Amino acid sequence: MSTMVEDLAQFVQKARYERLTGYAVETLKIRILDAIACAIGAAGSSPVHMLHRYIDEMGGNPHAGLIGGGRTSVDRAALYNGFLVRYLDFNDSYLAPGETCHPSDNIAAVLAAAEYADVSGKDFLAALAIAYQVQCRLSDVAPVRDKGFDHTVQGLYAVAAAVGKVMNFDEEQLINAIAIAGTAFNALRVTRTGSLSHWKGMAYPNAAFCGIHAAFLAKQGITGPRQVFEGNKGFMDSISGRFEIDWENENLEKVTNTITKKFNAEIHSQSTLEGVMDLREEHHIDAAEVERIDLETFDVAYHIIGGGEEGDKTKVTRKEEADHSLHYMIAAALLDGHVMPEQYRKERIRASDIQQLLRKVYVREADDLSERFPREMPIRLAITTQGGKSYSIEKSDYEGFSTRPAKWDAVVNKFSRLTYNKISESDRERLQTVVKTLDERPVYELVKSLQELNLRGTL
Repeated sequence: MSTMVEDLAQFVQKARYERLTGYAVETLKIRILDAIACAIGAAGSSPVHMLHRYIDEMGGNPHAGLIGGGRTSVDRAALYNGFLVRYLDFNDSYLAPGETCHPSDNIAAVLAAAEYADVSGKDFLAALAIAYQVQCRLSDVAPVRDKGFDHTVQGLYAVAAAVGKVMNFDEEQLINAIAIAGTAFNALRVTRTGSLSHWKGMAYPNAAFCGIHAAFLAKQGITGPRQVFEGNKGFMDSISGRFEIDWENENLEKVTNTITKKFNAEIHSQSTLEGVMDLREEHHIDAAEVERIDLETFDVAYHIIGGGEEGDKTKVTRKEEADHSLHYMIAAALLDGHVMPEQYRKERIRASDIQQLLRKVYVREADDLSERFPREMPIRLAITTQGGKSYSIEKSDYEGFSTRPAKWDAVVNKFSRLTYNKISESDRERLQTVVKTLDERPVYELVKSLQELNLRGTL
């Protein structure tokens, strides 16, 4: 009887671009453009400069291009480009009952390996679809958040599988790459609890780095535990508990179940922020006159960003804390009329108006809303002003959720908003064209377009 990693390797080997539906291909392209927008929008940030200095110091064979120029090793390109995608916390998400992940975190790793292997755009898209499928399906059946582990744990299997695919590994190499990655690099959830650090944005890029490391070891013949999932002290024994996936009958469509962000904010805040914007616009609410803001939300939002299990969210001093605080993000939306990268500048975070208003936000979990998640992203919001006037709204979703998915034009608008002061109009148009026609090109054309960007500006 075959092991689960052997079944997964066979699924990866059989996957082809031709198995993708037109809708899946379109969605993959939208996710790629969305991720590139996030990456360019992060250019100039202090932690990105820190990582660039690390890349320069460590060096490495120049097999893969960096966004904005330069070359380095495949694993370090995945680390750097992946951090650019992830830093703003503005890229896509997948919601499972016990887990939330950001599958476009895989794009940088798959792209670096695809450039190294010199494959077609079609092959890159097929491998990326594998990464989405593996990470999302493991999130469905094997959540690890409540066990104290980070969602990057499932991502390691996705990275190794997709990188092995794009590098044309045989079945044995795939088995070993996935087994090594899944065994060696299981990260802790403390990454996203309490006082948040730069590691919140670095954790998945590091997982991508490690997944590529595992794949290149397997490429040389290094073996890994074939019972990584079901074996004694394996993933199931040690972390997830028992689960099953019938990889023989899996498709490549999970990407179509992912969602994009409308606001530069943690994913579970999106319907709340849209609700704040709706009330602000409809009733012309003056934030200076607000007495109290009451939010009822579902359990996951409450525990991650509302002051529940993962800590007090009224103490906000840095970007990583601000974009994971419902209190801060609601205050920013009401005061500024939007939540974008500029709302996370140090001077904005420390301003007295936003610090005072966020302490007027009260968040609680509602059982009936928790029962509706993740089919919906339901909230009830009430804003009370001085004099006792109250304005309320209920939301079940937002623009970008699975019930109202963002189309190509919406993501182009987001792309333009995040990149308008970072790159030229001609570069914007070229990137949009390359991504939209990626299945008609070699993947190197996308890498070249990203590498030749003349990035400017700072956050």
